[in-house]
Amino acid sequence: MLVILISGRGSNMQALVEAGLPVSAVISNRADAAGLEFARSRKIATAVVDHKKFATREAFDDALAKEIDRHKPRLVALAGFKRVLTPKFVAHYERRMLNIHPSLLPAFTGLDTHERALAAGVKLHGCTVHFVTAELDNGPIVIQAAVRVRAGESADALAAHVLKQEHVIYPRAARWFLDNKLVIQNGVVRVKGDDAQLVMAAD
Repeated sequence: MLVILISGRGSNMQALVEAGLPVSAVISNRADAAGLEFARSRKIATAVVDHKKFATREAFDDALAKEIDRHKPRLVALAGFKRVLTPKFVAHYERRMLNIHPSLLPAFTGLDTHERALAAGVKLHGCTVHFVTAELDNGPIVIQAAVRVRAGESADALAAHVLKQEHVIYPRAARWFLDNKLVIQNGVVRVKGDDAQLVMAAD
């Protein structure tokens, strides 16, 4: 089973649900996260753990972990979850928590990836699903999708282009995990059966 963490609209959460993955709960740190309504419409359990109600990041993470663990998930998927997680929390879900990041890691970790990609003049941009580690956007890479950067493209247009590919690769990565197809060796992920770990988006 899969528990998904969101903070906003949850478009990647929606992609995971619509791919038919066994989602047992959707949890947000914001009561007004739009994605909660979608989850409820699909009869998926929802919960809010409001980070503003906790004095420390550690206290919030402890409460969040307690809520997640009620559902006994095999996998935790971060889908636009806007919180930096503590090392203790990350260690608790070691090798069973995935994130999707809007760049071709290790390039452009952190925020404002599309603006930074355009400023750097890269010709390929994209997104990455990776295992979560204590170092931000630095865990073993499961799958990437690459898109061509079009001449004169705005950051918003590039973001939309990339988001379509996020919705392709995140369900694929989660399915591989739940099907026990992912193997990590020396920090590198391979997929049993040699499934393609790179998607080149059509123009």
